Amino acid sequence: MTSRQQLSFPRQYARTQRYTLGVPRAFTVSPDGARVVFLRSPSGTDRANRLWVLDLDDGARERVAADPVALLGGAREELSPEERARRERSREGAGGIVGYAVDGAVELAAFALSGRLFVAELRAGTARELGVPGPVIDPRPSPDGRYVAYVSGGALRVTGADGTGDRTLAEPEAEGVTYGLAEFIAAEEMGRSRGFWWSPESDRLLVARADDSPVQRWWIADPAHPDREPVKVAYPAAGTADAEVSLCLLGLDGTRTEVVWDRERHPYLARVHWSPDGPPLLLVQARDQRTQHYLAVDTATGTTRTVHVDEDPDWLELLGGVPAWAPGGRLVRIADEGGARVLAVGDRALTSAQLHLRAVLDVGDNDVLVSASAGEEAPAAEIGEIHVYRVNELGVERVSEGPGVHAAVRSGAVTVLASARPDEPGTSVRVLRDGKPVAEVASYAERPVLSPRLTLTEAGAHRIPCAVLLPRDHREGDGPLPVLLDPYGGPHGQRVVAAHNPHLTSQWFAEQGFAVIVADGRGAPGRSPGWEKAIKDRLTLTLDDQIEALHGLADRFPLDLSRVAMRGWSFGGYLAAMAVLRRPDVFHAAVAGAPISDLRLYDTHYMERYLGLPDEAPEVYAVNSLVTDDGLSAPENPARPMMIIHGLADDNVVAAHTLRLSSALLAAGRPHEVLPLTGVTHMTPQEQVAENLLLLQVDFLKRSLGLV
Repeated sequence: MTSRQQLSFPRQYARTQRYTLGVPRAFTVSPDGARVVFLRSPSGTDRANRLWVLDLDDGARERVAADPVALLGGAREELSPEERARRERSREGAGGIVGYAVDGAVELAAFALSGRLFVAELRAGTARELGVPGPVIDPRPSPDGRYVAYVSGGALRVTGADGTGDRTLAEPEAEGVTYGLAEFIAAEEMGRSRGFWWSPESDRLLVARADDSPVQRWWIADPAHPDREPVKVAYPAAGTADAEVSLCLLGLDGTRTEVVWDRERHPYLARVHWSPDGPPLLLVQARDQRTQHYLAVDTATGTTRTVHVDEDPDWLELLGGVPAWAPGGRLVRIADEGGARVLAVGDRALTSAQLHLRAVLDVGDNDVLVSASAGEEAPAAEIGEIHVYRVNELGVERVSEGPGVHAAVRSGAVTVLASARPDEPGTSVRVLRDGKPVAEVASYAERPVLSPRLTLTEAGAHRIPCAVLLPRDHREGDGPLPVLLDPYGGPHGQRVVAAHNPHLTSQWFAEQGFAVIVADGRGAPGRSPGWEKAIKDRLTLTLDDQIEALHGLADRFPLDLSRVAMRGWSFGGYLAAMAVLRRPDVFHAAVAGAPISDLRLYDTHYMERYLGLPDEAPEVYAVNSLVTDDGLSAPENPARPMMIIHGLADDNVVAAHTLRLSSALLAAGRPHEVLPLTGVTHMTPQEQVAENLLLLQVDFLKRSLGLV
């Protein structure tokens, strides 16, 4: 590989939004099986998603249903602060149509562009604007397609699909109150991005009211622009007040019924499900996340009854697609039972420890479509694989084929199966009818300029899943290589996957002369509940597993253990900083991006899940935090080079984490470098920033390990 090609990867990687532009996504299948709706930008470098329709009954022909450039007349898209916040929570870096919702027949789609409301008639292929007050957030058609509900200015509004009869259903009573929006904690940590749900009859809505006035206010300033006022954000740090969330039923006729449950004991509204198969179904959690109740709502009175209760001594994981009703009114849930994560329908567990359930994808008349990885005793050959399965009382059938990471969307007989594989770039999308391929959806993503030299394996006594990447021109006998550990290493962040593109950045670092190791130790998803929950009160266990993986691989790969570095972002940044502070005998340099250094500064739902309340367990927070690390002042611990990178506009891991860590390092006399990123959030979508960050990290690592 030439030097020119090596240097071209960071530019291509940044310009293509990590090779996500041009990739088809957000699929919806019509109930009649005639149409598949999806989003895709026109090329691998164009950020503006279009809305597409694949007509299966017309020779599997693709057509554009809505083009944002045409709808906006070529004008630049303008985003409201609320929409920017929503995209930050979902890590959305694209533009144009980034989300849409459809009616029950999948004939009408609604979406927002530049804070304006648009609808597309999916059969006719026409799109038009509805003149309503903006900025519009999260528009959603009613199941019968007659109305569109949306949020504007914190109020829930509804208009006719023809643009007439616009009116307010719920208006904020005070500052800090919103109707129909997910609060910060729900969107950032619970995986709930919605705040309102239509009834199957299209005559009323179930609406979340969020009051964040009890939440403490933080100020995020832009030091590069001292003339600008700081941005005020409501941030519920560990041990402080959360937003108060309630629900009400709002009729289109103006009626309002409050939904009642014990919000004192179960303040977290984690999931809402409303389908023709049963009454509205809620999943509510206690603040310590050790108990959760499944509640059915009486739509006449707003009262709730308990359908099921889950309890766990550590915490209860929130997973996609559940709870739901199966036809006949049976509860569908994913449960941690008998040391395994299983699918339960009614009173029966339909899977065993052979599968580790990840999500429910669809509940059909005769089966449930799920995403799952192999269980605790899976063979090493299946490391990093995620498959799609059909499950019913008769057994389990795998739908996806071959090594890879597979996902699916289904309605009736039609399934859209997306597959990312380790030996080919990108994601291939096939459309199946009754299990037989009938179409493929093309990807316009750019082909990467490099491919990973990937080995998926296990290491150490704990059989830690690992990905090892070597320079493509390295041959046996060339001698050992300096080592770069490149993990996320924490909960909800599986990095060791049987797919091509997730390993491209690690391979690029390998091409710079490193043996790169990506390890998913305890706490990472994908193996068993016990594996994930081993980190309760002990986030530092994640560092032990990185070391175990490193040493477990040393006798099989050309690793120079005298030159070992770690890089990471977010939890990975926390892990990288901890590596050189606590184990300088193993690690000789670190790049810590947006590290969570003072765990009391991170949010309630995440941090309290693992460490409890700070006031009740101050010693637990102290031993797991970087700024209270005894190793900072221990004279026997040699100082190791550390580069700390942080976006100053980050409202998730705020820059105070890095500033406090830098102050603690300075007080302990430990040299380090700090790279502040002006105007950058927890994501780094800016092309030049993303490109140069990779180049600067390589330069720092080579200098620190004596490679230049």
